[in-house]
Amino acid sequence: MLNKIKDHKGKIIFAVFIIVGFGLIRAFEKTMFYDPFLAYFDSDFKGLPFPKVNVFKLFCGLLLRYFLNTVLSLLLIYVLFRDLEMVKFSAFLYGFFLVILFAVFFVILEYFADGSWLLFYVRRFIIQPVFVLLFIPAFYYQMQGGKK
Repeated sequence: MLNKIKDHKGKIIFAVFIIVGFGLIRAFEKTMFYDPFLAYFDSDFKGLPFPKVNVFKLFCGLLLRYFLNTVLSLLLIYVLFRDLEMVKFSAFLYGFFLVILFAVFFVILEYFADGSWLLFYVRRFIIQPVFVLLFIPAFYYQMQGGKK
């Protein structure tokens, strides 16, 4: 076990730096990104109307955060698996989910004033690196299945 850790020391160090990067994005979210929903969802938001937002600034802030999380996620996938095909496939999925999630987010924001819980969860997928938590076990399982 210790020999495996020693063999993968560089991989572990890079992975830790990437995870710290995710933490820094989260730690500085209030200063780095325009997002009035941070305070809204910290409060008891059930039944409250959505806060007034500058849609362009909100879109840019969410897009920047999604982009940073995507770049770190793709780096983490590459560091763990060293497979460019997996990274390309992941990048395609991130792009696909970007379009779907942003469309759903802004439709909910515009047309569903009582959809606060739905907006909460869609926004969570945009601002947090949730997909990497799904992709890494899936790719690992795929790799293990391919070795049999």
